[in-house]
Amino acid sequence: MAQTGKVRCQRIGCDAIFSDDDNPDGSCRYHDSPIFHDGMKEWSCCKKRSHDFSLFLEIPGCKTGKHTSEKQVIAPVKKATVAAPTAAPSTNASAKDSCSRCRQGFFCSDHGSQVKPVNTDGDNPGSVAGHACAETNSSVQDPKDPKKIVDINEPQVCKNKGCGQTFKEKDNHETACSYHPGPAVFHDRMRGWKCCDIHVKEFDEFMSIPPCTKGWHNADPDQ
Repeated sequence: MAQTGKVRCQRIGCDAIFSDDDNPDGSCRYHDSPIFHDGMKEWSCCKKRSHDFSLFLEIPGCKTGKHTSEKQVIAPVKKATVAAPTAAPSTNASAKDSCSRCRQGFFCSDHGSQVKPVNTDGDNPGSVAGHACAETNSSVQDPKDPKKIVDINEPQVCKNKGCGQTFKEKDNHETACSYHPGPAVFHDRMRGWKCCDIHVKEFDEFMSIPPCTKGWHNADPDQ
């Protein structure tokens, strides 16, 4: 690491660069052990979840404390058996299945406790609700279309999987970033990367798999 006296925090969900003389209490936000069950990734501490591993890692830490350079020991957490939820109206269930916020376990104002009325003209209610949710998502994403103008001296955080470094665009080049193009693979209690075909059993071992690809730093995960 190029910055003298600075090291990377080893808490899950933090990954910040810090020094011992600049490490106040509350500067670190982190998570406890992750839970993997039937394709779902969930943080045991705050119960936030996602099917997508990249989105799962971007969920902000729910605990605060001091940064640490000591490797964290992750205790295995078994997924508790959950009783089948009470059957909900098919309209609401279908809409939630097609809504990215609902799939990640976040509160969604469109699909809360109230079911939106839909046309009863013979169309599939689930399809109508799902389409409405898709239109809502697309309208939210429309402002992202224009290319963001960034100062070449502005510090940015690389969103490439396995990188997370802070960089400036003036220093960016085609081999500046070491990352995993992915995707992440979770199968039969094994965790790994398809890009480099490395698979391990423990989550902390998975997070320590060195990046296999060089490229440009990217602060925009949608690009």
